[in-house]
Amino acid sequence: MTTVLETDEHKALRAAVAALGTRYGREYLTKVIAAGAHPDELWSEAAKLGYLGVNLPEAYGGGGGGIAELSIVLEELGAAGCPLLMMVVSPAICGTVIARFGTADQKQEWLPALADGTRTMAFGITEPDAGSNSHRITTTARRDGTDWILTGRKVFISGVDIADATLIVGRAEDARTGKLKPCLFIVPRDAPGFERRQIDMELHGAEKQFELTLDDVRLPAEALVGDEDAGLLQLFAGLNPERIMTAAFAIGMGRYALSRAITYARERTVWRDPIGAHQAIAHPLAQAHIDLELARLMMQKAAFLYDSGDDAGAGEAANMAKYAAGEACVKAVDQSVHTLGGNGLTGEFGLASLITASRVARIAPVSREMILNYVSHQTLGLPKSY
Repeated sequence: MTTVLETDEHKALRAAVAALGTRYGREYLTKVIAAGAHPDELWSEAAKLGYLGVNLPEAYGGGGGGIAELSIVLEELGAAGCPLLMMVVSPAICGTVIARFGTADQKQEWLPALADGTRTMAFGITEPDAGSNSHRITTTARRDGTDWILTGRKVFISGVDIADATLIVGRAEDARTGKLKPCLFIVPRDAPGFERRQIDMELHGAEKQFELTLDDVRLPAEALVGDEDAGLLQLFAGLNPERIMTAAFAIGMGRYALSRAITYARERTVWRDPIGAHQAIAHPLAQAHIDLELARLMMQKAAFLYDSGDDAGAGEAANMAKYAAGEACVKAVDQSVHTLGGNGLTGEFGLASLITASRVARIAPVSREMILNYVSHQTLGLPKSY
């Protein structure tokens, strides 16, 4: 297997995105959130520079790269304090699924617009009663002539208010077995019967969370993405990039917090020496750095396997990367806040809000416990407990 180290092109991409992120920074994102707005300026500039569509095919205006490149973009924006959460959803999940399985018309309609940032797409899988169990999804799709009728509910769906459409995971009856199988549908934001309600979150972000109701939403046959008999393959083709990109989001956030703490530890002097000279301060920060670097290595491995076409190998690595990055992020943020003491809880330093934000990587898009379940029975061969 080729060594999973970054190429010169990857390093150049990292440096270029870091420069973009530095021009915007945490202060920009904080102002956007406070105003209840969206980071449109950063999104548009990242798109014009080719960063948003770096994973999409060149034939449709993308960069022709993969999740390895897209994860670099999100990580570096996060390390600068201004991550774009919709990157996880629009180009990574939806763009990947359409690029791999969409019809020629779907590719032509969506991929150039996703690549240049002029259109975005949300992703709807989570349900109130299903949680992490995708086999319990109750949103159903039934045929009515050549049309499809979708009925169901979704919850914790990001960015639906700004998305032009939502890629909805439903279940349709298999004509041969009678069992329900997953299928993916593109649902336009203005489709009759498609309603959204914003969820009141303690987590304050630019991207809002929504509960969706699909009340007999009628869709044409061309709304179905790919082959209705290959829905599970298509679903996981989107979920593995989601986990890799969540890892990138977490690693970037952890790096940002750590950089603020390191600067403070170098400059803050008590008695004669900077507090960073004391091992009680220095060692936990060093451990946090090591954990973030290890998580990045697993993320790079997962992206390499996915971009190489090894879906099975990527599934294991993507779950491990998401787990490792979530844990590393929470620890890095916690230690960074603690390093600053009372200052870590002030608005001036902007770290306290990350305490809540960092938990997202442990919870979404799949909890760390479900990843441990996955590794237990898929990797270790232990029996299921459920």
